[in-house]
This record gives sequence, C-alpha cells and structure tokens, in this order.
Amino acid sequence: MTRSAQQAIRLHPDDNILVALADLAAGTTLPGLDVPLQDAVPRGHKVATQAIAPGENVVRYGQIIGVATAPIAAGAHVHSHNLGMGAHTQDYAYATDIRPLPATSGPRHFMGYHRQGGGVGTRNYLGILTSVNCSGSVARFIAEAVEKSGMLDAFPNVDGVVPIVHGTGCGMSGKDEGYDTLFRTLQGYARNPNFGGILLVGLGCEVMQIPDLIGAGRMRADGNFRYMTIQQTGGTRRTIDKGLEMLREMAAVANAATRQPAGLEHLVLGMQCGGSDGYSGITANPALGAASDLLVAHGATTILSETPEIYGAEHLLTRRAVSAEVGAKIVERIRWWEDYTARNGGEMDNNPSPGNKKGGLTTILEKSLGAVAKGGSAPLTQVYKFAEPVTERGFVYMDSPGYDPASVTGQIASGANLIAFTTGRGSVSGYKPTPCVKLATNTEMYDRMSEDMDINCGDIVTAGVSVEAKGREIFELLIRVASGEQTRSEELGFGGAEFVPWTMGAVM
Repeated sequence: MTRSAQQAIRLHPDDNILVALADLAAGTTLPGLDVPLQDAVPRGHKVATQAIAPGENVVRYGQIIGVATAPIAAGAHVHSHNLGMGAHTQDYAYATDIRPLPATSGPRHFMGYHRQGGGVGTRNYLGILTSVNCSGSVARFIAEAVEKSGMLDAFPNVDGVVPIVHGTGCGMSGKDEGYDTLFRTLQGYARNPNFGGILLVGLGCEVMQIPDLIGAGRMRADGNFRYMTIQQTGGTRRTIDKGLEMLREMAAVANAATRQPAGLEHLVLGMQCGGSDGYSGITANPALGAASDLLVAHGATTILSETPEIYGAEHLLTRRAVSAEVGAKIVERIRWWEDYTARNGGEMDNNPSPGNKKGGLTTILEKSLGAVAKGGSAPLTQVYKFAEPVTERGFVYMDSPGYDPASVTGQIASGANLIAFTTGRGSVSGYKPTPCVKLATNTEMYDRMSEDMDINCGDIVTAGVSVEAKGREIFELLIRVASGEQTRSEELGFGGAEFVPWTMGAVM
C-alpha cells in the first residue's frame, strides 16, 4: 500500500488505479502519475494510473473489479461511466491458504450473564416475541404498559423489555423454505443469550402456529418462557393484562442473573457493513478484520454474512476454508443466490447502491473485495444457512441478504451477542437485544455524525494509524461493550424497528 502525498493511495502493486484520499481538482498532479488529472475526482473515487482499453480489466486490491466499457486515459476518473461488470471466473482453490493466527498474550475475560445451556449474554433483556404481524401491536402495547407501570424499577438487573415484531407469519406457505427460515429465526431469538426471558405472543389462527414453535424443542434451557394467543386469552385488553403478569414473574427470574467473568470464547460477533464507500475496504473493514482475528485467537466466534456482497470475492474465502467441504458450501450458496435472483427478476450485480456509488464504489466485485476484508485472515471453520445455530468456534460464515437489518437479524438468531457495523455514508441503526458498535470509515463523516459513531477508522488515512492498532482499539471496545458499556446506538434508543426476518416465497 503506497500513498501519494496523502492525496491518493495505491492499495496493491498490481493495481492500475489510485484511490483519491481528498477531493482532487482537474489538473492536480500526483506522485507516480505521469500526467495531471483529466477530471475532478471526489474523495474515495478512482483514478487511472495508465491508459486502459475497452474490455481491459480494472484492478484494485490486486483483484479484478470489472472491465473498462470505454477508453480510459491515464489520469481519468474511473467510475460507472467507464467501468462495468465483465465475465469473471474464480479459482476456488479450496483449503489452500489456511494461515494459523499468532498466539495470544494470555486469556481475556468480559463480564456477562451466564445462561443455562452454556451461552453468555452481553445484555439481560426480556423479549416479547411475536409469531405473526397480527400480534405485533399487542406486543407493543404490553411493552408500553410495562414502561408506564414502572414495574422494572424493582428489577435493576433487567435491561428492559423488547417487543420483537415483524411483517409476516401468515399469508405464506407452511412447508417451504420461507417458512423454515422464519421458524429458525423466531426460535433463534428466543434462545439468544442476551434475553433473560421470552414471552411468545400469537394471534391464534396464523400459519406460524405457536404449538409448532414450542413443540419442536425446548425454547429456552432456563425455562423462563411463557406463551399465549390473543384469541384464546380473550382479546387485546386481557392479553395485555396477562402479559404484564407473566413478565413480572419472568423479570424476577431474570433479575437474579448478575454479570460474572466469562472467557472470550463466549463472545459471538456478527460483522456487517452498510452505507459503504471507497474507504470501506481501506480503513474500517480491514480494521474490523484485524479485531476479528484477535477475537478468534482468543477463542471467540465471528460471523461474516451478506452473500450478495461477497459475490466475486468468494474465492478469497474458499481458499481459507478448513476443508474442501466447507469451501464448497460457500460456492453452493453463491449458486443458490444466482438462481434466487434470476427467478425473481433480479441480478447479482444490483449493488452498489446509489449511496455506495456516490462514495466511490462502482461494481459489486469492488464492493465485495472490500467487504470480505471484515473477515480478517483466520481460517473459515464452517458455513451456515440464515439463522442456523452457530456451533463451531472461530471465523464462520452465515448466508444472508445484503440488506443490513435482515442480515443482522439472522446473525442474532444464529447466536450473536455482539454486532460490529462499518459504515462510510453514515448508517444509523441498533439491534436489541444485541449491542451494535458503529465504525466510521472516514473522518469527515465521523466528525459530522459523531453522536452515532463509536470509533473513527478514518484516521488510518488522515493520521497514519495502522490497521493493526485500530483493530486492537476495536477489540478492546468490544470487550468493554460486552461487559456493559453502552454503544452510541443504545444511548440513542435504537433497536425497536430493526427486527427484519428474511421474507422469501409467495405472499398469499
């Protein structure tokens, strides 16, 4: 990685583009570039270092990010007007690039809530989980009644009550992939260790039946679980009253839990990026990758997701898979997505979004190569479907859409008790019951939105902070947050609207 007087950066010796580190005017001269800039180039966007003919590959990170769709002169702005997707094939080279992580300096701990069954929570919420959209309002009414009553004042160890409402659960098939995915998601939330108890509320006549949910296995190992339907209980007011009674009993049980030391092997971190920009693959994503490696080295589990946003970079993961079988699961998911998008009239290159493009990203290949950096360098130990329970430790992959709320929902259902979220445009969100640490990719956005951001990773560019040092900073903050320190999104009260199960299949 080389910088040109802090105005531009070459990320790999094989690259035929530079990335602007500031807004550059036409006529600017850059060290290492023989001609002045032909165009004004915004911060985070790309500049050609040499003439690139139509059909010739454009290379960033030492990897192909697309092909020129028009002649590109040296010093020209490279973006969607002259760069597009081309035919690309990948050499998956399964399990050929497995690198053991360096040894750690010693065990580390956080202060968490130990649950029956072995999980450790970083928070201690009560959840009101809904089986169907039709019970969503009543779940919110119950949560509001708890707040108005002041009931939780008597239970200082309980962080609050979270209504988990959504827009599905009926008008759907009861036996297809969409049903199975929602079923896993609801069960996964009920079992997440950040909940000290769960009240499950249904309407009664929905496709996602309460008896099916609770009959498929014990919902919680600790037994702090109640359920009811509005129709059987006798309507809205009676359901609210009964819900208050049940939550009071459950709060007494949850309040008995106190924070106790736990090894980092009990941390499960979901990693996300949203509102990405041209800096994402330079600053916050590789810094989070460094933090991921530190966590994995200490026995923790980290989850990479967003399959449409690793498209074109999946070969970097298959090479790190611990076996050909694990690597092949990544490719199977890619093929599934190619079919899924095709049969629904979409395409895998529906990204980057308008905001991503404004921030300098042009093709999904470019975005994916930056996104994969969140996964660090640890071996890939397993691949899971959306909301499947994560049982292997280490660096793992969970299939999900690129839509951040849905992807995080799947990670929490899979067991994540922490979330780290990188953003270049300035995403605002939170994910109760799991705290979310926001990592800004650039200093300008961090300064503008500092009340929403936990760490500025832009100083990797503006102040020469190393990726390794920033990774250590993220690692230490994650441990503090796991032990109870509030994140910016928690302080602002986010988390009431971000439960978004992946909806697939016909709505009937």
